[in-house]
Amino acid sequence: MIGRVHSIESFGTVDGPGIRMVIFLSGCPMRCLYCHNPDTWDPKGGSPMTAEEILGQYEQARPFYKKGGITVSGGEPLMQIGFVTELFEKAKKSGIHTCLDTSGITFNPGSQAVMAHFDRLLASTDLILLDIKHIDPKEHVKLCAQPQDNILAFAAYLEKKQIPVWIRHVVVPGITDREEYLYRLGRYLGTLKNVKALDVLPYHDMGKAKYGQLGIPYPLEDTAPLPPAKAAESRKIILQGMRDERVHCS
Repeated sequence: MIGRVHSIESFGTVDGPGIRMVIFLSGCPMRCLYCHNPDTWDPKGGSPMTAEEILGQYEQARPFYKKGGITVSGGEPLMQIGFVTELFEKAKKSGIHTCLDTSGITFNPGSQAVMAHFDRLLASTDLILLDIKHIDPKEHVKLCAQPQDNILAFAAYLEKKQIPVWIRHVVVPGITDREEYLYRLGRYLGTLKNVKALDVLPYHDMGKAKYGQLGIPYPLEDTAPLPPAKAAESRKIILQGMRDERVHCS
């Protein structure tokens, strides 16, 4: 099977445990206003590669990945779910830790065919990095041009399957930085028993140059980057919501 690979990072340290090879796949149906990788949107972009070629690169540097593994990101990697599944199945046979960085947008519990694909993939997935873009349904559509229903359904399914999850959330001034939204997100996350970590990331505008190169307008032209200290404060609010939810449910 051939995958469309946008790029490969050989020394990733923030995309799962340990030092990791991070494979960025092409294609994404989301149009998040703060996206800093618009060059990954095109599903026909990138370079064709096989799972064997990627694992061959991994094996050449395997000693460096002793406590790490492989992370597949994007774009939205689940647009190429068949390729990711093949890669992860082959990786697991070689004793490699597998991690998927996804928004979960392609999940569809109403389709038996889609669910069969997801069940097979999750059987060889050790960890999910799940991006929760916005907790409010209407604001989610404004932010990402996609509804959140399947994303939250995916989160619930991961809990049912007992797949460990690290949550990622970007705090964007004027969009996701309201205390109400952060606390609501925390209350929601508090209902999930498989959440093992929470990464709260400050919005940055380092992708502006890419938009210029692609000839498309940058949606948040007038939005200043969020100070890291503000992201730390936001994380505390989310964690408080998680604690309150768990106390409420106990």
